[in-house]
Amino acid sequence: MMNSMSKTGGLAAVGQRIRGLRADRGMSLSGLASVAGIGKGTLSELEAGTRNPTLETLYALAGPLRVPLAFLLGEVEGAVTSDDALTAHLLTVRHHDDGGTTEVYWLTMASGGARVSPSHGTGVTEHLLVVRGVVEAGPADAPVRLEAGSSHGWTGDLEHSYAAPDGALEAVLTIRTPASA
Repeated sequence: MMNSMSKTGGLAAVGQRIRGLRADRGMSLSGLASVAGIGKGTLSELEAGTRNPTLETLYALAGPLRVPLAFLLGEVEGAVTSDDALTAHLLTVRHHDDGGTTEVYWLTMASGGARVSPSHGTGVTEHLLVVRGVVEAGPADAPVRLEAGSSHGWTGDLEHSYAAPDGALEAVLTIRTPASA
């Protein structure tokens, strides 16, 4: 499993961002670990910069910390994070005058890969453009089958999924987070 933290300032920088956000929100290590559904030891190692976070873990933390995934990656274009199914390359991040954020990722997934993503903040929207392959994506209870050249958008404040049932997938994912999220 690839997970490059070198472009994000390294594991220590990611850990410092997580620890700083947790402190700013008045959350204990145990409290954040519990809400995120990860082990307290795992969170402690992440904050210490001794554990490489997976995409799944970063998303589990981003929700309770109320930040976009890109913030945990240091908002560094080219940052890469992955899990067993999906690799996400951060292409760009834009902050808007209204306080919202737009993140753009290049996604790759091997044939047969599948990933369930937790809900993000209220009002978060996702738009997926399939560049190569076939994907079943969208709300976890009603994914839509998309082929190369097609796109689909959904509200990301519900659990949603991605699956590449018929070969490798390449796609562009845009996530729009309003200021209120």
